[in-house]
Amino acid sequence: MSSHREAPEIAKDPVADSSDLYAFVSPDKPDSVTLIANYVPLQLPSGGPNFFEFGDDVRYEIHIDNDGDGRPDVTYRFEFTTEITNPNSFLYNTGPIDSLDSRNWNRRQFYSLTRVADGREHRLAHKLPCPPCNVGPLSTPKYAELVRQATYSLSTGERVFAGQRADGFFVDLGAIFDLGTLRPFQQLHVAGKKIFKAEGEPVNATDRMNVHSIAVQVPLSRVRRRANRYGAADRASVIGVWTSASRRQVRVLGDGVAADTSTGPFTQVSRLGNPLFNEVIVPMSKKDLWNSLPPSEDKRFAQFVEQPELAALLPALYPDVFPNLGRLTKAKKPRADLVAILLTGVPAGLIDGFTNATGDVQADMLRLNTAIPPTRSPDRFGVLGGDLAGYPNGRRVGDDVVSIALRAIAGVTVPLVDKTFRPDAAAAAVTPGLSAADVTAPFLGNFPYLGTPYDGFNNPPASS
Repeated sequence: MSSHREAPEIAKDPVADSSDLYAFVSPDKPDSVTLIANYVPLQLPSGGPNFFEFGDDVRYEIHIDNDGDGRPDVTYRFEFTTEITNPNSFLYNTGPIDSLDSRNWNRRQFYSLTRVADGREHRLAHKLPCPPCNVGPLSTPKYAELVRQATYSLSTGERVFAGQRADGFFVDLGAIFDLGTLRPFQQLHVAGKKIFKAEGEPVNATDRMNVHSIAVQVPLSRVRRRANRYGAADRASVIGVWTSASRRQVRVLGDGVAADTSTGPFTQVSRLGNPLFNEVIVPMSKKDLWNSLPPSEDKRFAQFVEQPELAALLPALYPDVFPNLGRLTKAKKPRADLVAILLTGVPAGLIDGFTNATGDVQADMLRLNTAIPPTRSPDRFGVLGGDLAGYPNGRRVGDDVVSIALRAIAGVTVPLVDKTFRPDAAAAAVTPGLSAADVTAPFLGNFPYLGTPYDGFNNPPASS
């Protein structure tokens, strides 16, 4: 969660595992949209001597659909290469790394960036260096400066960064996957009430972990389709975003003389649109299939959105807490509210002043209405909290997507499509109990927004 190790096969391939996706109108540059895709989840900062990196044999892509068919109209493709400067050393670095061309840095990674649009490929940059991993105060003493050096403004209007960042996703993994325990309500759990006498303190399981991020800030004119106007009510203002990772179909292992080789066309092994979709909605037996398909095929999974397993589990796990939700799930009435949020976008007329509908094609994408400006005082509950610039209108780094998703599944959004339904009182309060304040590394106010990665020397913090 949000999409860390969410499927059996991709859990074995972390370098290609897309863990989080963000898409939002840039608060410090509102004529642009920022897209961030995280990979290589759950990195232990002290994981040397072979520190984490992107895969040279993986094609990473961020896709934008601007006409609602669930297929990419614009794609930003990142491809990486790694170089070793001292083949006779086992060390990642032999002294302080004070610049991206430091001779002390032994394993450097570079990338090319290609924009694909209108059936044509345009290479925007070649051999841009990534920053190193944040090793520690002796090896990377001025890490923020290295990140500054590795942030590039391109002549075509994009800003781009690729490298290690702090994982900004906050979730109580240990509790949630222990039979759906929510620590703030653990004493109400069907099994927990035998053990717990009071509510518990939530634990951010991903705190002090790092990820590798690809981030691109793009002028709005480069992602939206051409139109006469881009008002908040206009379909042309809405884009759908997802990310993917692909590998070549054939890999031949070397025999001690020849090196490993990969060949054949690229095939998709991971993707991510809405947070938690494959994690929570898609059944275990179909998760690997979902990772291999484009969003345009997601009608295959609509039944699991219409009747999500978690909506039936909540009343069972928390007896007498969700009686109205229990009756709703037993009636087997399709959840049109969740279909709108996850597969088609929210149509006009359901929420005052808001829509991010893309049409009838059912596709899991982060849908962003680019005509809705960022707010100076964001609400972590996004649209549920009255903040139309937040999830599920795109996703900002501080949005509490776990609580938002839980509350939607618990029935808070059902009245949007069924005025006769009354959500349970607990539905608007259900939460794992975490927020952005539980992320040790603070988010940044500007690109690339995710915080400075934790260094290995200080993780865990040295005792005083």
